[in-house]
Amino acid sequence: MAVLVHEVWEEAIDGTVLHACCLAGRLGEDCRRVLAPGARLLTTFKAGSHFEAMTLYHRFLDREPYCTDQAWDHQPYPEDWLVEQSKLA
Repeated sequence: MAVLVHEVWEEAIDGTVLHACCLAGRLGEDCRRVLAPGARLLTTFKAGSHFEAMTLYHRFLDREPYCTDQAWDHQPYPEDWLVEQSKLA
């Protein structure tokens, strides 16, 4: 099972604080590219599926538990994503 590194970012837009969770490394470039100037990295964590990642993300932000009715949410991340994440940016 591929366990990937995720990042939690915080940005302020017009006085509103927003958060984003994205994959670290190349796989998260598109996410980080749209963050507001001055966005800051709050923490990183590892997870083996989207469901696990969102569960940890919600817990970190002290939100309600993450829930989904999508079966794919529980599927392990593909091994080739781990290979891609391991490449130098």
